[in-house]
Amino acid sequence: MITPKEIKRKAINKYPAFLEAYLEGAAFFPLIIPSDKKPSSEYQSFLREIEQIINESKEKRGFGYAIEWREVATQRFGNQSLPIRIKFENETDYLKFIGKEKEFSTFKINVTKILNSFPQLIAWVRQRTSSIIKNADKWDDLIKVCSYFIDNPRPNLYIRELPISVHTKFVEENQAILRDLLDNLIPDHINKEETLFERRFNLKYNEPLIRILILDLSIALAKFSGISDLLIKQSDFEKLNLAVDNVIILENKTNFNNIYNFLTLPQLKKTIAIFGKGFGVGALKNASWLKQVVIYYWGDIDAQGFQILSRLRSYFPQVKSLMMDFETIEAFKNESVVGTLTNVDFLNNLTEDEKQVFNHVKTNNIRLEQEKISYQYAKEYINKYMAKYEHCLM
Repeated sequence: MITPKEIKRKAINKYPAFLEAYLEGAAFFPLIIPSDKKPSSEYQSFLREIEQIINESKEKRGFGYAIEWREVATQRFGNQSLPIRIKFENETDYLKFIGKEKEFSTFKINVTKILNSFPQLIAWVRQRTSSIIKNADKWDDLIKVCSYFIDNPRPNLYIRELPISVHTKFVEENQAILRDLLDNLIPDHINKEETLFERRFNLKYNEPLIRILILDLSIALAKFSGISDLLIKQSDFEKLNLAVDNVIILENKTNFNNIYNFLTLPQLKKTIAIFGKGFGVGALKNASWLKQVVIYYWGDIDAQGFQILSRLRSYFPQVKSLMMDFETIEAFKNESVVGTLTNVDFLNNLTEDEKQVFNHVKTNNIRLEQEKISYQYAKEYINKYMAKYEHCLM
């Protein structure tokens, strides 16, 4: 026989449907709860089941479910009155029984606030009842933030600078729900490809810094008063306008041991170098000017190094790899160490030669770290490689 605990569980499971019916103005009561479970085969247990279901019913408690009985001839206990239907007759009985009176009252108030402020969110409200409830105590402030962005869809301010009367961390702490709301409220003013909240909604933020080394002194003198080693914000990097033909990207995944490889790169005409950040190469993808130059990538010879190369080439198909070949592996075979295992079996954006090296280092789980390659070897390799492009040599 169904128990009060099971009735409550089934009633709670109907709560999302109740909210949906409320928002659509549809009838929901009486709500019928299936009660077709067989009673216990032991008589005393059967009596306890009957007693329990009666004691938790509206008849005894003044609210909750009503029971419809039917006289049934049972094999074991003769004629007995058994519950054939459990039902909630109205909203009050239902909400009080499942303990949702206060929650639903707040929900109705918040729905009214949301739709009074943003009637265009009617479809969103119907789809996001759980979000409305989850953020029950925040809607006054959420509405303030959304109203500001509707009036100022491109603030170009830091979050803490926004002139909105909410506590200083409110926007930062509620980005998930704000993103969902703003995506629906200002769809024509968002950067849809961006996942970072600030970039998506035209805000300033603590941007990654990109370190560049000017390898052509004439460019350093013309553009940066002779300064050749610079740290610049990502957004400023994206707007660079330098007369360069070549960019060398050196990998830096977790440490700065290879900074000397970066700092000691040879002078090359119309060339700059970037001190990369491993899988953070995505920070470069929006620099459209990089599509017009030849890019050389020098990373660790390991599975992850080739994954980064493949990712970089997905942004810039013209990327060429430096010192990520069997020749370099052979020259420094005594410097190889155990690599980090990867479950990646295939990389779309490698050349046939690079695929062979990738499969070799993955199969043998080896890593030749960039900093293990000697300065003299690197300098000679780069000069030899660049000799193919005489205009690069100083």
